[in-house]
Amino acid sequence: MTAEIIRNVEQGSPEWHGLRLGIITMSNVDCLLVDGKHSSGLGAGAFTYMNQLIGERICGEPDDSFQGNRHTERGHTFEDPAGALYEAQTGLVRQKAAIILNHGCGYSPDSTIYDDGLLEIKTKLPKIQVEVILSGEVPKEHLPQCQGGLWVSEREWIDFVSYWPGMPLFVKRVYRDEIMIKKMATRTKIFYEILEKRMDAVLGA
Repeated sequence: MTAEIIRNVEQGSPEWHGLRLGIITMSNVDCLLVDGKHSSGLGAGAFTYMNQLIGERICGEPDDSFQGNRHTERGHTFEDPAGALYEAQTGLVRQKAAIILNHGCGYSPDSTIYDDGLLEIKTKLPKIQVEVILSGEVPKEHLPQCQGGLWVSEREWIDFVSYWPGMPLFVKRVYRDEIMIKKMATRTKIFYEILEKRMDAVLGA
């Protein structure tokens, strides 16, 4: 399959939400990787997410359980300053993308970088930024989203950026983890097979 990059839509717009409607997005793909007791291998979190997507498909509108919070608002505010610092520090040039679609899934990068890279920016409170800088590693909670972005986009690397105004910018390049990507692809296939059966059962009730 070939990744489809959609650039002429604004992230957060109704059109953007429509493109994400009822599909797995990489901001939530971590729940598919948690091993559960179900015969499929999926955990409880994956089934909660599955029910959300079923509801979106049937109702034709995004689930409204997550309206954002001060952390996501802060991320939007700081994304451009962090991106500008990244360009100044690396000499690389960002290109905006609303969403990348592939494998029945979606990933909304902060930017694409040329033909083989991605950019994922996170803002961290100063005390957390200190921890990230001293560790020299991408926090584990962000790795599924990063690897998912590489899977969906079929790109080779993603630069993870952690930012807080006035503090040193943390940049770490992450390459494809084919073991994680294989598990992600397998779990996604299983997830959608179960989703279709559960949705049919709901509509046939």
